[in-house]
Amino acid sequence: MSKDLQEIREKIDNIDQEIQDRLNQRAQLAQQVAEVKLAEAASRAEVLFYRPEREAAVLHKVMERNQGPLDDKEVARLFREIMSACLALEQPMKIAFLGPDGTFTQTAALKHFGHSVDTISCFTIADVFRDVDLDLCNYGVVPVENSTEGVISHTLDMLVESPLKICGEVSLRIHHYLMSQHDDLAAVKKIYSHQQSLAQCRGWLDKNCPDAERIAVNSNAEASRLASLESGSGAIASNSVAEIYQLNLLANKIEDQPDNTTRFIILGKQDVEASDDSPDVSALDKTSIMLTSANESGALFNLLKPLAENGLSMTRIESRPSKSGLWQYIFFIDIDGHTTNPSVVKALQEVNKKASLMKILGSYPKAVF
Repeated sequence: MSKDLQEIREKIDNIDQEIQDRLNQRAQLAQQVAEVKLAEAASRAEVLFYRPEREAAVLHKVMERNQGPLDDKEVARLFREIMSACLALEQPMKIAFLGPDGTFTQTAALKHFGHSVDTISCFTIADVFRDVDLDLCNYGVVPVENSTEGVISHTLDMLVESPLKICGEVSLRIHHYLMSQHDDLAAVKKIYSHQQSLAQCRGWLDKNCPDAERIAVNSNAEASRLASLESGSGAIASNSVAEIYQLNLLANKIEDQPDNTTRFIILGKQDVEASDDSPDVSALDKTSIMLTSANESGALFNLLKPLAENGLSMTRIESRPSKSGLWQYIFFIDIDGHTTNPSVVKALQEVNKKASLMKILGSYPKAVF
C-alpha cells in the first residue's frame, strides 16, 4: 500500500469515528426530547413524537447547505435514515401500507419514514384506513395518483368519509419489470399485475406480449406470488419482488412513460403545523380540500374564484361522482400554502360560503425529495 493511500484511509477512519460519535450525541438529544415531551404532555391524552413539518424543515436545510460532492437528494436520504433511527428511540412507529411486502407502497413508506419503522402490510386500501383509525398503526401510506394513469379512485372515495387527515406526501419514480419462473419470454402465456401497472405498461405489452392474457390482481407483489406458483405465467412488479419470489427478470423498465411517478399520501390523526413561520403562503406546504356544489351553471367557477382572487396556486383538481345524487360531483383540490396562512384562511372562508360542503383533508409538507 502506498503512503498516500494509507494517509487517506487514516483520515477516513478518523472522520468515521467523528461521525459515529456525533450520531450517538444526536441520538442522546432525541431521547432528551422524548423526556421533555412526556413531561410537558402530562395533562394531555397523547404525545406527538413524529412532527412531519419539523422533519421536512430539517431535510430542506440539509439540501440547502449541501456543498457536494454528494447529491442533494442523496444527502437528504441519509439524514432521513438518521432521523428515523433517532425517532425510533423516542417512539417505535408502526406504518400501515397497501401490501403485501414488496409493493411500491411499502417502498414509499420506507422512503418517507426511513427503515427504523415497522411496516404493517394491509390487504386493501380500506384496511390501511381502518388500522390507522383504530390506532393499530400510527400512520398509513396509500397511493393517490399516478402521472400516467391518473387518480386512485378507491383512495379518494375513502377520504370522503374517513376522519383521518393527510399528514404528508411522498413521490416515487415507478419502474416496472416483467418476471417469471421461466427464462424465456415466449413461455409466458398470462401476465398478472395491478390494473394500474398493466395500464402503465400497455404499449410495451401490446408490442412484446400481444397474445398473453392480462389479469388484474390486488397488488404487484401478489402478482409475483402467483407467477411463482403457476407455470406459463409472469408478473409485472418492482425488481425487488423478483428476489423475494425467486423469479427471473425477463424485461427491465417496461413502463411506457420514462418519468412514470406515483404520489402517495400519509394518513394520520394529527393536524400538522406549518413548515415555517412566514405569514406569506409557504412554498413548503400544501392543503388538500374536498368540495361539493350545486349542479348549476358556473358552480365550479364560483368555487374556484376565491382561490385566484387570493393569489393561491391550485396544483391539482379531480372529480368523483357523488353517491348522494345523479350527476352530482365531489371535487378534490390541492392548493399551495397552509391553513394558517392568512390568504389561505380568507380564501377557504369564501369557498366554504359557496360550497354545499367543504372538508379540509389536511395541510402538510410537500414531498421533499
